[in-house]
Amino acid sequence: MQARLIASLAHPAIYGSGVARVEVLETHISYVLLTGPYAYKIKKAVNLEFLDFTTLAARRFDCQEELRLNRPLAPSIYLDVVAITGTVDTPAINGDGPVLEYAVKMRQFPQEALFSHLLSAHRLTDADIDALAATVAAFHGRADVARPESAFGTAAHVLQTARQNFSQIRLQLDTACDRAELDAVAEWTEREHAGRTSDIDERRRDGFVRECHGDLHLDNITLLDGGVTLFDRLEFNPSMRWIDVMSDVAFLVMDLEYRQRADLAFRLLNGYLEKMADYSGLNVLPFYLAYRAMVRAKVACLRAGQLGSPDAKEAPMMEYRAYVRLAARSARRPQPALVVMHGLSGCGKTTLSQVFVESLGAIRIRTDVERKRLHGLRADTDSGSAIDAGLYAPQDTRHTYLRVQALARGVLRAGYIAIADGAFLKRWQRDLFHGLANELGIPFVILDLAADAAMLRERIARRIETGRDASEATLAVLNHQVATEEALAPDEQPFAIECAAGKEALLPEIRRQRPDLDW
Repeated sequence: MQARLIASLAHPAIYGSGVARVEVLETHISYVLLTGPYAYKIKKAVNLEFLDFTTLAARRFDCQEELRLNRPLAPSIYLDVVAITGTVDTPAINGDGPVLEYAVKMRQFPQEALFSHLLSAHRLTDADIDALAATVAAFHGRADVARPESAFGTAAHVLQTARQNFSQIRLQLDTACDRAELDAVAEWTEREHAGRTSDIDERRRDGFVRECHGDLHLDNITLLDGGVTLFDRLEFNPSMRWIDVMSDVAFLVMDLEYRQRADLAFRLLNGYLEKMADYSGLNVLPFYLAYRAMVRAKVACLRAGQLGSPDAKEAPMMEYRAYVRLAARSARRPQPALVVMHGLSGCGKTTLSQVFVESLGAIRIRTDVERKRLHGLRADTDSGSAIDAGLYAPQDTRHTYLRVQALARGVLRAGYIAIADGAFLKRWQRDLFHGLANELGIPFVILDLAADAAMLRERIARRIETGRDASEATLAVLNHQVATEEALAPDEQPFAIECAAGKEALLPEIRRQRPDLDW
């Protein structure tokens, strides 16, 4: 009956004279009718183990939950829950007669504004990714924390949810090859979870399990009214919404990697980590990356199972296999290494370190950001500190570098390349990080940047004018640095790579000078 009802609802006359065409979109759990001014989302009458929409009462409740959860995130999109009345062949919206179905009524926005569409059209910018990272961080920062007595986010519950993906997929597979690939990912998931059980439970105790989005991928993010808007927050299963914030972030990172944009994936991840200071989340990130890839694999597989002909199943099954292979790659990371930036203010350290972030999947920690975090300040706050005073007093500078070293240690132990982005103009600062690299038995790199005096002054002046950076360097600070810096000593030179201000030849030059690095 529901399929007949959807076919009837596809007639424009039902929606009034302003609607000339109705487009029907179908997923594994819903139908969405696009009318132009509005969209109507109807839950499919299905039972998929992780949700049960087989009764009208359940579908009505879920529509109300979707409205409740999403209106705070997207108030201009989520409008109401409406009843579909009349008969199956002549339905009406909020008309007379018995209620046949319920729908979430939403303001329709251009599909071209979705992040997925912007990406495919090559119109998704670095600024959009930075805004998304800030939006997600702000959302997680104000989200409710799971109560200690709840089962949400425990290691046992996380494993149960991950296993559910595999059990549901196995029922849909026909070939030995597909089953073997699935089993390999399932076995890795079990091993990784066993090794990360204490991390998962510790993060829960530390308040990182929160009421998140739950379905945070590019199809559920749009540019609306000049800003980034998250929508379609998962409503049908609270345990899939009350999760580790890193599971939410992993969905976005995985989705960008699936779409062949690992550069944007790591730009987003670094932007989020810098806002939230959640570098411990890297310990569980590979597990959640694989988990999120398997969630999408399951969706593709279930969609294939709902289609009749073998030809129709081919596309979703190809998508399924691509996600399984992405999950299998989640455990593999570049060789860990510790990179420190070295140079005067304005020489382009942060710009060049971004190349590492996006090209190598590195994690950057900025002294300018962590210095202010230690004092409870936002990164873009001007502290008003004088040279060698306030936040920049010698003891505060030492605390800052120790803080960055501690964070870098965690990044490296999680298996990632760590970049310490600071001036590192003093020998003791460089020795602190060289000692860490020796302790962990990993390569150490000093990226030595230089630029002429005129360029340094021009960049600092421009940065002061915009006022949007964590750095507080002034021309007076630059002059002080020039007078007091400690140049790299001969015994440091083997670890140093000189770089000009440009970035185009950076990685090839590093690979030429340091063939020991597996980059």
